[in-house]
Amino acid sequence: MELRITEIFLSIQGESSHAGRPCAFVRLTGCPMRCVWCDSEYTFTGGEKMPFEDIFAKLEEFGCDLVEVTGGEPLAQKNVFPFIIQLCDRGYEVLIETGGYMSTEPVDERASIILDVKCPASGEAERNHWPNLERLRPEKDEVKFVIADMADWDFAKTVITDYHLENRAKEVLISPVFGMADMIPLAEAVASSGLKVRFNLQLHKYIWGPNVHGV
Repeated sequence: MELRITEIFLSIQGESSHAGRPCAFVRLTGCPMRCVWCDSEYTFTGGEKMPFEDIFAKLEEFGCDLVEVTGGEPLAQKNVFPFIIQLCDRGYEVLIETGGYMSTEPVDERASIILDVKCPASGEAERNHWPNLERLRPEKDEVKFVIADMADWDFAKTVITDYHLENRAKEVLISPVFGMADMIPLAEAVASSGLKVRFNLQLHKYIWGPNVHGV
């Protein structure tokens, strides 16, 4: 079996509760969504078909136990589901970064989901697959809202409340779009919200710059 891969690399995890941990990334090619602030448009086309064994060989070179499968939208490739099973079988701690359009139901239960809920400013909020939120597990899974303006924050608060995400997810991540002119109003709103959420910056971009290929 094979996957179409844009890149495989070793870095540190830049977001979520895992931020700062060494992490190997398997970035798949292709995405059905077109968020206006997307920072990985280079994944939409191209890539290279790689057999599973070649991918595993590369990961073994890194010697890192934490692996994130990302994209693009990794769940858009049907072969990703048996690949995730094999990753888990090999003893890796597995993170799945998904944009929320594809169902997470087929994902091996041993993997952890980082689910990106699309807010209105993304241009893709109508395509959220809402049953994904009901499958979140408080011991493993995280949910992320990328915020471009305060209207997005209001949307996020409504979703957090309506779906009881403070109790349903391990972490609720509030992520300002990189380069937001003024993050202070959002940070202050988060601080005063009374919600159990985490303000989530893209650590890798502050280290290597905005054009780094990382997550």
